[in-house]
Amino acid sequence: MKARIYRSTGSWYAAKAENGRVYQARIKGVFKIDEITSTNPIAVGDEVEMEIENIQEESAMIDHIYDRRNYVARVSPHNKRLHHIIASNLDQSILFATLKDPKTSQGFMDRFLVSCESYHIPAIIVFNKSDLYKKKELEKFALLKGIYEAVGYKVLLVSVQDNIGIAEVKSLLHNKTTLLSGHSGVGKSTFINTVFPEFNLRTQEVSGWSGKGLHTTTFAEMFDLADGGQVIDTPGVREFGIVDIPKQELSHYFPEMKQLMNNCQFNNCMHINEPGCAVKDAVNKGTVSVDRYASYLTILDTMEDKSY
Repeated sequence: MKARIYRSTGSWYAAKAENGRVYQARIKGVFKIDEITSTNPIAVGDEVEMEIENIQEESAMIDHIYDRRNYVARVSPHNKRLHHIIASNLDQSILFATLKDPKTSQGFMDRFLVSCESYHIPAIIVFNKSDLYKKKELEKFALLKGIYEAVGYKVLLVSVQDNIGIAEVKSLLHNKTTLLSGHSGVGKSTFINTVFPEFNLRTQEVSGWSGKGLHTTTFAEMFDLADGGQVIDTPGVREFGIVDIPKQELSHYFPEMKQLMNNCQFNNCMHINEPGCAVKDAVNKGTVSVDRYASYLTILDTMEDKSY
């Protein structure tokens, strides 16, 4: 029986079958996962084949994973040599960001966008908590909106608290599978509760002494939307390590660099200090954001060399 994974708790999975019933499923003992190098062989959003074990108890055994259309992964928080698949088979992703309580760094945003670009997943940036923003934050938002919209990303300013801009975000979810991600405390779960109160997800305030959000979503979980589509709520992510991308390919996932790189003097230009670099020339002319270029250099510096 074919099913889709809606929740993963490590060894057990909530799998929704084509008949609409949700089964508690686990991986078959002889199930081969040799080619999967992630800490979680099955992720939310995966399509699987399973055998029903007990109809009354609604338990099942997963014996096959269908090929993923795409997925978003990050470095495993427990083992830097492995990656953790956040979710798979996505139509789009929404990154919830904030400029206050807690502040989302541009580096974090760029790492998330690079991951989405690498798997051809359209990304939208939603800045929440506009009700807290004063002149400084509004000026920063206008600057970031200009930078990211020029690159091709949709950028929205909302307040979940005051229900401002929420209808537009909700309209973007229609008939799509959408990953919601961001730091703890940025308002993902509050957004889901506001738009879909029947889900009743737990939320917590930002920790006053640290300024960091407290983790409330423990496992990734997918929810069906009444008017079609699914949203995947994810645990708050403190860091977003890039995985499975060679250093030589990083610039391919910065759209503004990708369209210039063929004009570089050297085919293998890393856009650092090579002569005749079209990307550096564009940075100097102001047509490529200095901040985005700085993010590129920072990410490059933290990546392992996988060119061999």
